Amino acid sequence: QVQLVESGGGLVQPGGSLRLSCEASGSIFSSNAMGWYRQARGKQRELVATISRSSRTNYADSVKGRFTISRDGAKNTVYLQMHSLQPENTAVYYCSAGYGSILYWGQGTQVTVSS
Repeated sequence: QVQLVESGGGLVQPGGSLRLSCEASGSIFSSNAMGWYRQARGKQRELVATISRSSRTNYADSVKGRFTISRDGAKNTVYLQMHSLQPENTAVYYCSAGYGSILYWGQGTQVTVSS
């Protein structure tokens, strides 16, 4: 059983930045891939960014150039640095990690972009 704990969400003004963190209870290098997803109210959960075991990254088109996913193996933590945030980025952001055939999810952290 792997536990993922997100942090770093909050309220930010349009154009602002936030950095989300996801700490895993297991080694992130044992994971096939880790990622960030988000779910806005009334919408389906969608991919934001992923990072593979080989450090290959993948981003949703809507966040390319503004968001960066990274990881710190020593801390078993994956980050999502977000810049130029806009109101449409408001959502609950979830961390995910794949270990073998099992996909684990964190509890989510709320990001609200509003003036």
